[in-house]
Amino acid sequence: QVQLVESGGGLAQAGGSLRLSCAASGRTFGGNAMGWSRQAPGKEREFVAGINWAGSRIDYADSVKGRFTISRDNAKNTVYLQMNSLKPEDTAVYYCAAGYAELGGRYDFRYWGQGTQVTVSS
Repeated sequence: QVQLVESGGGLAQAGGSLRLSCAASGRTFGGNAMGWSRQAPGKEREFVAGINWAGSRIDYADSVKGRFTISRDNAKNTVYLQMNSLKPEDTAVYYCAAGYAELGGRYDFRYWGQGTQVTVSS
């Protein structure tokens, strides 16, 4: 089993920044990508960002382009999400995910962490 543990969530003011971290451990499943999704109350979970192990493919949702940056440290099996210029609409539970990068900027995530709450006040 793959275990994903997020950290770094919390409360921020509009225009502020937060940095999320996700450490992966457990049995190797052969996946080649990790990323982040989020879910706000009453809404469907949505893709936020994804990255493959080589860093040759990075994708973002249109709503976060230019504000969020995903990165990874393969030696630590850790992926990060730097969130700048936060907006109240970024408020959601953020989930770390692991799986496979597919064609056309899509990802097939198979595993998720427990989630970390991000709240942005106006």
